[in-house]
Amino acid sequence: MSTSSNDVTPPPAPWQLEWLRAVDAYAIRHADEAESVALFRDFMLRHSDAAQRELLHGHLTGSAWLVSRDGRRVLLTHHRKLQRWLQLGGHADGDPDIAAVALREAEEESGLTDLTVEAEIFDLDRHWIPERGEVPGHWHYDLRYVVRCRGSEEFAVSEESLALAWREVAELLGEGDESVGRMARKWVGRGFS
Repeated sequence: MSTSSNDVTPPPAPWQLEWLRAVDAYAIRHADEAESVALFRDFMLRHSDAAQRELLHGHLTGSAWLVSRDGRRVLLTHHRKLQRWLQLGGHADGDPDIAAVALREAEEESGLTDLTVEAEIFDLDRHWIPERGEVPGHWHYDLRYVVRCRGSEEFAVSEESLALAWREVAELLGEGDESVGRMARKWVGRGFS
């Protein structure tokens, strides 16, 4: 029986292999999140262009769990469009290095310059973005990374935010956005380090 050329799946691109390696490493540390990991793996395998915003039904995004020098506070944004307190982050815009995306977004949205990013994924979150204007509703497959402030903690509010605020991580354990609370629990579980 012959198969058509349409039945042949191309091998994963190098950046897809890196995404999968990072998600697999995350899965080992967070065995209780197997369902979420499976969604990310499937999406990453099916879409070599997953980092492109133009992939209209969904795309990868990068976010920063931006912690203070002492590790006890996190910088959150009162997001202008979503009207909620969230972590900093945004679209990859074609950059397959999502950790670099998280770092770039943290710098752009906070004005902070002396930042470093951890290489391992800190959290995964798939969330729906409602239709806005000509952009249809779509999924954000958000990879979150720990970004550490190493210098001045004096931030500048960008046009994407209504406000920014350093918040005590311990205060976020049971309030606000569910995913922010989940990240706070993970961070406290690491001992603020």
